[in-house]
Amino acid sequence: MPSTTGSAGETDDHQILSTSRKALKINLDMSRYGAFAEIGAGQEVVRWFFSVGGAAGTIAKSTSAYDMAISDAIYGPGKRYVSRERLQSMLDCEHAIIENNLGPARGDATAFFTFADTVSARNFRGTNECHGWLGVKYQVDPRDPHSQIIIHVRMLDTRNSLQQDALGIVGVNLLYSAFYLRQQPHLMLKSLLDNLSTDRVEIDMVEFSGNEFKHVDNRAVSLKLVQLGLSGAAMFGPSGNVLQPSEVLRKKPVLVERGSFRPVTKVNIDMIDCALAQFSADLAVPPEQVVDLMEINLRQLLVDGKLDLADFLARADLLGAAGKTVLVSNFFEYYRLAGYLARYTSEPIAVALGVPSLLDLFKEEYYSALEGGILEAFGKLFTKNMRIYVYPYRDPATGVLQTASTAAIPGDQRNIFEHLEERGRIQEIQNFDESLLHIFSRDVLRRIKAGDAAWESMVPQEIAARIKSHRLFGYTGVDPESAPAPA
Repeated sequence: MPSTTGSAGETDDHQILSTSRKALKINLDMSRYGAFAEIGAGQEVVRWFFSVGGAAGTIAKSTSAYDMAISDAIYGPGKRYVSRERLQSMLDCEHAIIENNLGPARGDATAFFTFADTVSARNFRGTNECHGWLGVKYQVDPRDPHSQIIIHVRMLDTRNSLQQDALGIVGVNLLYSAFYLRQQPHLMLKSLLDNLSTDRVEIDMVEFSGNEFKHVDNRAVSLKLVQLGLSGAAMFGPSGNVLQPSEVLRKKPVLVERGSFRPVTKVNIDMIDCALAQFSADLAVPPEQVVDLMEINLRQLLVDGKLDLADFLARADLLGAAGKTVLVSNFFEYYRLAGYLARYTSEPIAVALGVPSLLDLFKEEYYSALEGGILEAFGKLFTKNMRIYVYPYRDPATGVLQTASTAAIPGDQRNIFEHLEERGRIQEIQNFDESLLHIFSRDVLRRIKAGDAAWESMVPQEIAARIKSHRLFGYTGVDPESAPAPA
């Protein structure tokens, strides 16, 4: 499988097979044999393989462990039963049983696999979060080292029976794509929702690992999820590891800064740091208890209408070097971004932005699709103790400093702005570094491409070092660390 999921070699020529045909093809593939372990919503995936016929050639074992004590006895104790950790312990345990017991006799001719899921489907009162973890750990060919795919799904149907049905279909799709589409990553991701729709299921995390996928960059996979519409957003940590939003944001205050970060500058870092200090002080909590995110909107990654994957990975690398968690989203409007974050936490949410973005926030044309216009948008945005921290802007042409209070809010919206400001929902960022206000990402980018060394003082030291060592954004100078020693 290639290391990225860019457009090269991709087509939309995707023949969607029925779920039963996919299950039957797997059953008739005599080279594959494995185990199913499912917790939480019934044996929805393995049921397909039993129902289409030929299951004896595919299923070595099928198990459920609904009682927590039984689950702990088999897979070890855990804090949460519907979690990535529980899924991984299920995959590891069941796969070891299959390989240890069947490997000596039939390992030369059989590629073993284990499918597992742990799910919280809709309860009787309809009060729980409906989501699940699904995964497959498998050999591509007999005696191969294992490969693995893990996904996280949100189930959106309002009835338990429909959620179970959707879960079964996703599970079959996952196995089919792992076995037969692994060389076509674009189709592999797209096929996960075959015979379903995003009205029923959202896939907000996919992670590839192991022998077959050792060259896969999961950040590119995460971006493709958003681009295909399988999820509204994707998240990954400073090291590039894929994160599941509900596990990162659960019961935590959240601060997000949106930007192009092309490249990330000292202003970007000062903005998030100052907003974090102010936000945590307002909440009377330590800053480390707040999840701070650097968010890139999908529109900011398009060049002439096309996704520039290398450019995205360059930005992600630099944000990772700065120790930041990255959120890539398809939520252009801030109220949609806030609504997404509010799914996962009941704690306060804040956005850090500059004066130009504040002015954009008050442009009515952005809300023409809403029946209630800007009032409806703001009603959705300023919920759950939402607040906005505004970083000042120095006009490069006039040198005039603009703050939230002095920003040229349109007259029709001035009363709304003043109301929000009086309530503390819009605040000026304090204690900012005024010496940085001349820095703009586009100017830094221009200087990098022009070979003007002044750009180095405009970005954090670790960012400058990464740009030079990886020759990012058109850098053509000499990296001192890679230059030959003088004779």
